[in-house]
Amino acid sequence: MSEKNKFYAQSIKDVLAEVDSSNKGLTSKEAQLRLEKNGANSLKEAEKTTILQKFLNQFKDFMIAILLIAAIIAAFSGETVDALFILAIVIINAVFGVFQETKAEGAIDALKKMSTPNANVRRNNEIFSIPATDLVLGDIVLLEAGDIVPADLRLIEVNSLQFEEAALTGESVPVDKSVVAIKKDNPALGDRHNLAFMNTNVTYGRGLGVVVGTGMQTEVGSIADTLANTQEGETPLQVNLKKLGKTLTILILVIAAIVFFVGMLRGDKSVIDMLLTAISLAVAAIPEGLPAIVTITLALGTGRLAKRNALMRKLSAVETLGSTQIIGSDKTGTLTQNKMTVEKFVVNNEIVDAVSDINKNKTALKLAQVMALNNDTKITEKGLLGDPTETALISFNQVQKQDLTKLFNNFKRVAEIPFDSERKLMTTVNESGDNYLITVKGAPDQLLKRASQIEINGKIIKLTDKNREELLEINHSLAKQALRVLGFAYKDVKNVPSKMTSEIVEKDLVFVGFVAMIDPERPEVRDAVVEARTAGIRPIMITGDHKDTAAAIARRLDILVDSQGDEAVTTGEDIDKLSDEEFDAKVEQYSVYARVSPEHKVRIVKAWQKKGKVVAMTGDGVNDAPALKTADIGVAMGITGTEVSKGASDMVLADDNFATIVNAVEEGRNVFANIQKSLQYLLSSNLAEVLTLFIMTMMGWNLFFPIMILWINLVTDTFPAIALGIEPGQKDAMNRPPRDKNSNFLSGGVGTSVLYQGAIQGVITLFVYWYALKFPEHSASVEVHRDALTMSFMTLGLMQLVNAFNAKSVYQSIFKIGAFKNKWFNLAIVFSFFSMAAVVLVPGLNNLFHVSHLDIQQWVIVVIASISIIVWVEIIKLFFRLAGKK
Repeated sequence: MSEKNKFYAQSIKDVLAEVDSSNKGLTSKEAQLRLEKNGANSLKEAEKTTILQKFLNQFKDFMIAILLIAAIIAAFSGETVDALFILAIVIINAVFGVFQETKAEGAIDALKKMSTPNANVRRNNEIFSIPATDLVLGDIVLLEAGDIVPADLRLIEVNSLQFEEAALTGESVPVDKSVVAIKKDNPALGDRHNLAFMNTNVTYGRGLGVVVGTGMQTEVGSIADTLANTQEGETPLQVNLKKLGKTLTILILVIAAIVFFVGMLRGDKSVIDMLLTAISLAVAAIPEGLPAIVTITLALGTGRLAKRNALMRKLSAVETLGSTQIIGSDKTGTLTQNKMTVEKFVVNNEIVDAVSDINKNKTALKLAQVMALNNDTKITEKGLLGDPTETALISFNQVQKQDLTKLFNNFKRVAEIPFDSERKLMTTVNESGDNYLITVKGAPDQLLKRASQIEINGKIIKLTDKNREELLEINHSLAKQALRVLGFAYKDVKNVPSKMTSEIVEKDLVFVGFVAMIDPERPEVRDAVVEARTAGIRPIMITGDHKDTAAAIARRLDILVDSQGDEAVTTGEDIDKLSDEEFDAKVEQYSVYARVSPEHKVRIVKAWQKKGKVVAMTGDGVNDAPALKTADIGVAMGITGTEVSKGASDMVLADDNFATIVNAVEEGRNVFANIQKSLQYLLSSNLAEVLTLFIMTMMGWNLFFPIMILWINLVTDTFPAIALGIEPGQKDAMNRPPRDKNSNFLSGGVGTSVLYQGAIQGVITLFVYWYALKFPEHSASVEVHRDALTMSFMTLGLMQLVNAFNAKSVYQSIFKIGAFKNKWFNLAIVFSFFSMAAVVLVPGLNNLFHVSHLDIQQWVIVVIASISIIVWVEIIKLFFRLAGKK
């Protein structure tokens, strides 16, 4: 529906004139012409990429490009096995990516599925039931309780009409509708009481509306358009991998070039030999298993999250969770239960908690009786059906163990005056023995005007002006707490009134009490908010509900803390008055954003992102979908969430529990820490290989054969690195602030660890090679050099396995953190150890790998040299801890 038309501000006559229609509806011929001209009342599908396009897009990643180049280099250098191994990793990674993307293309389809299949329309002054897709501008649509609105309508006739619009506006209770034109300029969606929006629900009453928007011209269509055009940013994981890939490329090219030119300057090898040497160096330097290891680590993290009721739709989102700095949460259904509940009641001029026993209080019992009789809720085997406010009143009676079956049998309803939004009251007449009981409920101020008496402690006395003032003050104090207050009154009469009019029936009432209700917060959310703050995460509320209601719930949940006043709460109307620059400057002062539209939500998320924050947005409604997609990580509710919000999200909460988000953040932090461990292990190992080959080249020593490098990479890089990815979580993961958005995999001491651990491994390997040459076991030069190459090869491979234990913590001693807690890691080390040793010990493999058999003394040297990495690293870690590192 175009904002420029502002149908909410026009009279019914002007609206009908603008859409060229009348109360009789369109003719069938005119409707067909409009359908042909404007198209069906349906949402356009977003352009989708094919499976092949998705697959090819996976190869645009910079790290993948590096691996493809490495595979080509390996193939040209004759290392076909190496080339095939790298290509297999790249293809597996691409298949994973395609699988995840294919699952994530559901938002627009879900919006289409929400369309109601049929609509009752008036055409040719007759009523027809037609497919909702055939509705056109100007059609007159009939609405009644239970209907789903088939298009955007301007209401032209209402009879106690109420709509449930929570999925679109965030308002937790049904809203009353009217036909009166709205004079306020650009009111929020929830305040446009003369409009009905596509895919909202009629909960009460009946009415007529003229179609003023179809398909993509509806409010839901506007959301679909925003969703289709929302660009998803790169996750911190993707940014980090790109940066790492570029850094590695530069280092690899520089080192390979140095080796090539130094070797040429020495003049003892041919151009081809030095080119192959440089290529071998490049292959050794590339952690070809990294993409697969990252993918597997994320996938394992996804499995653990699923067990904790957090379902990940995108692998990379697992890691993003760990860096979350802002959680922007919708209120209705996310922070609250989306279920109206009686919290307090007022009898005898006193405020009483709803949990208090009413059975010893005559006036409280009378109040409970009146609220049950003045009620249209249906009690079924599946639960309570009806208006959420009324079901809350019945639920209160059930909790208080009132016998409602007996009550309804003794006080059968014989007449009623339905609720309407003008007088704001509802009245019933019920049998009461030989007499009749009239019950009235409604707005406190209206009810008190019609009451002349009040029941106090079971006795009926005159309602004085002083009493009225005291009751209105109580009502005001409850309303300030964002509680929805209803007043209740009654009177006994001899006969059913001859005319059921407000003037005759709703007067000289006995006021009995107030009931204060609210959509209560989820009980576990407050603790989750506190835990989030402890973890350095700031929770904020972004809702379509009223300002006072939002602020009250936020204070109860500690989203608004005591030190924050009204300046920490803003509305969509206030945001509209600010330019982007002004809003960006003030966004951090707000913790609650109320009465906001889908466009506001996206603007809020983007403003926080401009501050360099990683933003998680939670929500369950259609109106949340664009913001969910814009956020760094979108979190949808699995039970109450619409399919639209799930389709736009990165993560779905299976239990709708806000606290699950905090658990997921903890898991995300552990996933990132484990990726860092794997990366530290891989890069330090590869650095050791590069340094060893580089120095060997400089010294003119024999170099490792390509198959040796390939075997070390295959055996030591794969299984231990994957096992490090499933290390148990750190106990203090949620006691630290989230890492900065600009941090990377090498932050937090990881880069330093890579450098010194890689250097130490390289030096020890070269020392063993030198020692074997200096103190040979054989006299023949060929055997001496073969022994030296074998010992240094075994030392490098086994030492990398031992160093995997060091990678479990950057600063802590492995003797404190529990080196053997991870059984899969232990098995991976044992398997890799025997795979390395088999090259020397198993007959027939010696010639394949160009190694010799080692005697006991040589094995002792290899083992001592390999284990010594623990000693050196422990000493350096001790110095770091003494220097104040954690």
